[in-house]
Amino acid sequence: SLVVLFGATAGAYGAKLGSDERELILLVWQVVDLPSKKVGTLHKSLVKADNLDLSDQCREVSGLTPEGLGKAEPLDRVLQQFSQLVSSDLKVLGRSSYTLCSDGQLLIRQVLHPETSKKNFLLSDCFYSFYDLRKEFHTCYPSSAAVKDQTIKTMAEYLGLGTDETEEDFGVWQVKTMVAIIFSMLSENCNHIFTEPETVKYKYETGPCSKSETVDSETVIRARGLPWQSSDQDIARFFKGLNIAKGGVALCLNAQGRRNGEALVRFVNSEQRDLALERHKHHMGSRYIEVYKATGEEFLKIAGGTSNEVAQFLSKENQVIIRMRGLPFTATQEDVLGFLGPECPVTGGKEGLLFVKYPDGRPTGDAFVLFSCEEYAQNALKKHKEILGKRYIELFRSTAAEVQQVLNRYMSTPLIPTLPTPIIPVIPPPYTIATGSIRDCVRLRGLPYTAGIDDILEFMGDATGDIKPHGVHMVLNQQGRPSGDAFIQMKSADKAFMVAQKCHKKMMKDRYVEVFQCSGEEMNFVLMGGTLNRSGLSPPPCKLPCLSPPAYAAFQTAAVIPAEAAIYQPQALLPTTRTPQASAAAPPAVTYYPAQAAQLYMNYTAYYPSPPVSPTTVGYIAAPPGAVAAAATATHTPILPQPGALVRMQGLPYNTGMKEILSFFQGYQYAPDDYNGLIQLSDQARSVLQAPKEWVCL
Repeated sequence: SLVVLFGATAGAYGAKLGSDERELILLVWQVVDLPSKKVGTLHKSLVKADNLDLSDQCREVSGLTPEGLGKAEPLDRVLQQFSQLVSSDLKVLGRSSYTLCSDGQLLIRQVLHPETSKKNFLLSDCFYSFYDLRKEFHTCYPSSAAVKDQTIKTMAEYLGLGTDETEEDFGVWQVKTMVAIIFSMLSENCNHIFTEPETVKYKYETGPCSKSETVDSETVIRARGLPWQSSDQDIARFFKGLNIAKGGVALCLNAQGRRNGEALVRFVNSEQRDLALERHKHHMGSRYIEVYKATGEEFLKIAGGTSNEVAQFLSKENQVIIRMRGLPFTATQEDVLGFLGPECPVTGGKEGLLFVKYPDGRPTGDAFVLFSCEEYAQNALKKHKEILGKRYIELFRSTAAEVQQVLNRYMSTPLIPTLPTPIIPVIPPPYTIATGSIRDCVRLRGLPYTAGIDDILEFMGDATGDIKPHGVHMVLNQQGRPSGDAFIQMKSADKAFMVAQKCHKKMMKDRYVEVFQCSGEEMNFVLMGGTLNRSGLSPPPCKLPCLSPPAYAAFQTAAVIPAEAAIYQPQALLPTTRTPQASAAAPPAVTYYPAQAAQLYMNYTAYYPSPPVSPTTVGYIAAPPGAVAAAATATHTPILPQPGALVRMQGLPYNTGMKEILSFFQGYQYAPDDYNGLIQLSDQARSVLQAPKEWVCL
């Protein structure tokens, strides 16, 4: 048997049903016995919504009023009556089981499931399987209109049925017409059989994702504006009624490894993805969530992994994942299991623990734990900020994608890389920072705060080839976060003019970006902390008077890295953001970062390696010791107070002062009586080096 079901909300009608998050106000249904072609009683039930403010379209189409709805029963009571009346009708027809049949998928997926989820009551099993009459009709009559263009009226007209809606009440005509359409499909001419119902997943299934998988870009969306504490289950609940692929929720992390309020969600097909896009600006609690299209490549970048250890850890399906942060570096598996206690047993004991480590094996203080059920996970979360050793431990819900992201980040970017065997580069002309009044630079204003170097290069398109090596400069604010501005050095003033004309007010993600031509002098003022506005240039503030070189000497045109530092790959000093592949035709080259002193003095700027058009890792050749020694003694333009070695110290106590460090190096020669040789890193400079509080000694 089928139960033909029709419904309406207090808002949009038709193709936009459920897209405005309005509540259900009407249900109409009738039982149809397919073998005997008999029908039960037609039932119509009004539903009392929490908000009785009806839209103009709803009033016009349905003829309902707030006064009439105010006397109706709430949704949970109406659904109980629905189950009771359907059971009674089935007994009269001599049947016991049934499947719902609705006009399209919106009523079930976009109205009933989301609304009952928000009101915290469960739907009966019958609402997790249903027939889409539009799809069944198109299967029976292939020459009819496409499924997305079908309506009850068009299907009736195709069959030559009466279409006078004014003869019946709203909802009654729709159900009677749907029953007539079903009987036509069951006739001897068609003899249609209902065999493959649509299904709604009961719950979200977790699971790992490999970077080798192929992810269809037509199945992925990006959700933005999520509460930071939201889990994959919370996101699945937001999309209740839609089928998310196994392991298809990937929470995005920021540079510090914390959630940034965004997630990528992968659905089982493009139809489900399109329905998800209709939930743009629906609410999760008191926050509205933005929903946009995304690509499969973006999803794999966040959720994909290659580690066998992670794949084995995540191979246990349908587990609740908890992330532990702030563990003592000496903590063992036994310590963690003892901290959690017998009230929250870990799945598989030690096998259910995954410690996050750096490539050299040092612990990071993070770990992931598997629990077999929600009860155990809740017991573990109650231990949030309890003490283990001498440290309090933070516990959060996590996801398989977050496990992959955290492991990928720590395994691919160590804080202090091990210095490689000394090698010597084939040295091109020294890298210089732009100066002068030639307008060969462009300023990008209004960038999305999430925009990175790759986004800027994609934004510039073909003009990327005209960027100077090391010519992309992101401007940060005083808190070390992106300010929405960037400067780009072009190869000539003409190239800069063409870029400004072509890219001005072009869209990047969901924002338009302003592009202006400017000079190197103007760029340098802003990079040093000054402002550039309609009134002209305002000089940068002197935040570190004892460290700032006079007259901003960091921007001398002859600034280059000394030869002593050049014998090592730059990755040993600063982590890069990309690793381009060397081209066989590419001439040998070497990366020159902006002068070391310049990076320390700049309070508002983070420099990035060259764009792809100027590879950063090609041109290195192994050299014998004699060649290395020759390079080390080669003449160069010094930028430090005097030639010397740069030593980096990590793990210092936070109350360490200059006297303690000088005492630590007692017996060694350092920059004599020159305290400029001892530089405490500011928060902004530390964000460049990506390390805890530390000092640099010259």
